[in-house]
Amino acid sequence: MSGAGAPAPERTFALVVGIERYAAGSGWDLPGPAGDALRFRSWLLRAGVPERNVLLHLDPLADPGVPYRPADHATLRQLVVSGLQGLRGEALWVWWGGHGVLDRAERMRLFCADATTADKRNLDLESVRRTLAGDALPGFGRQIWIVDACQTFEEEYGFEHTLPSETLPEGRRVQARRQTLLLAATRGQRAANDPGRGTGLFSDSVLAALDTPGGVDGAGPSPWPDPEALFRDVRERVDRLRTQRRTDQLPALWLHGPQRSEHPAPPAAAAQAPPGAAGAGNAAGPPVERLLGALLAYPMMTDPDERQTIVAELGAATRSVERMRRHAKPRVDLIGIVRALSEVPGELWLLYDAVTLLDDDGQRAGALEAAVHACAGPRPAG
Repeated sequence: MSGAGAPAPERTFALVVGIERYAAGSGWDLPGPAGDALRFRSWLLRAGVPERNVLLHLDPLADPGVPYRPADHATLRQLVVSGLQGLRGEALWVWWGGHGVLDRAERMRLFCADATTADKRNLDLESVRRTLAGDALPGFGRQIWIVDACQTFEEEYGFEHTLPSETLPEGRRVQARRQTLLLAATRGQRAANDPGRGTGLFSDSVLAALDTPGGVDGAGPSPWPDPEALFRDVRERVDRLRTQRRTDQLPALWLHGPQRSEHPAPPAAAAQAPPGAAGAGNAAGPPVERLLGALLAYPMMTDPDERQTIVAELGAATRSVERMRRHAKPRVDLIGIVRALSEVPGELWLLYDAVTLLDDDGQRAGALEAAVHACAGPRPAG
């Protein structure tokens, strides 16, 4: 809530996590979450929340210029289980940006900075939520969670090692606790990142909504907006990005309260394809998925060096793409390339030209041409 019922800024706290770098190595690098966390911290400070009330935990790719705490598993676990209990507040923000995955038990896992390929240290989102919902955490009857992480299926990654699992200690359940969770993507989806701007598309939408003149709900600036009004605003912003084919994700809303506990499903029509996308409802699937499939059909896409060779062929107009670090996972790397090129009309056709120059297989070229046309429209004249 906002307005007269809003908690005082000095009674508002925030746990802010942004992880861009992982112990697993540079292939896990994710430019954006630390910068988004810092932008959220700045918004809280402008809203009057004391700096001491913002618990900032980062693992950044660059020096953020402000003091921060580590974002490893032991530190974050201790904070959730016992660290927050020493605070006395009314409202709590939980902001998390970084890699995530939906495990085989349908639970969302958030990877910590010390996750390695052999030991993917993580926190179970539902377990963390339940820990902060019970009476072990005094006060904080109102909570808003912003989680910008993927909910892709664990089995998509072909992990050699299983995910470590832990259920955190919980106190007794209480009636008065209200938790609203805004998630970047729904079940099975990726949360899009803009590597060129260094931001998550969902986080950027949340921050833009929070910075709306007059406040999210028109009641004036407040460190505590109406969370459902905030979600509606964010969903509309992400819908516009989907219309522009910059993402396929659908933000999700989880509500937990004394008289309401639900995970409302996204609209059925919206769940199938981006609004206005060419080919929506076609058996070939959404245009971006079709394009990724056509690109991944090329054997050279499995090799990061060959993908870099393709990018080098794109020409001077796309140097920002060439500077992007190649991701170890072909699909993830291609998503970044496609999204960056989609921002400038016609540049996806440059990708078609580069790929077909290096591999002249006619059948693959035909499928790729049709997929680029579905995403970008006809080839520009000249």
